Amino acid sequence: MPDLPQHRPVLAGTAYSGISGAGIRLEALPEGHLLHVLGTIEPAALAAELAKAGFTNSSIRKAGFRQWFVAGNEPLSPAGLDALTTALAGKAFVMDQSHGRVRIGVSGRYSRLLLSKGTAVDLDPSVFPEGHSAMTMMGHISVQIVRTGDDSFELTVLRSFAESLWDELRHMAASAEKEGA
Repeated sequence: MPDLPQHRPVLAGTAYSGISGAGIRLEALPEGHLLHVLGTIEPAALAAELAKAGFTNSSIRKAGFRQWFVAGNEPLSPAGLDALTTALAGKAFVMDQSHGRVRIGVSGRYSRLLLSKGTAVDLDPSVFPEGHSAMTMMGHISVQIVRTGDDSFELTVLRSFAESLWDELRHMAASAEKEGA
């Protein structure tokens, strides 16, 4: 039916195809799945239930007290969501946020310098190790920052703020590369 809305990735198009400089790379990550899990389940038990439900390539990120985001590049299948919801019944609630949030990758030797221009979170590896996450503000936009490697991070932002955040990151990247050079 032609009148049904068609999914279009929010950061699609040439303006958002990725920015790669001498020390910084920005990329729009696949709009796969993002689940918000709330409950008393511990991360290890959540990981086991995710594996049983077929979410083997998903990562768990702390999003607050007894709250996690489960993120992955693969699109969410209704059967997988149903299996996870059933497995977590009585332990946690699952809410699909895939349609409402976007992930942006920030990497390179100046990635911490870039991010420090927008947030007060201390991103030094000794206090913010790989796998660590924090809910914070980047300027005026609420984001979750996750360290995914030595010099790589992932930002999760509400879909309606993704283009604005991208533009802010692009400007901060140019400034960070000048400072770092």
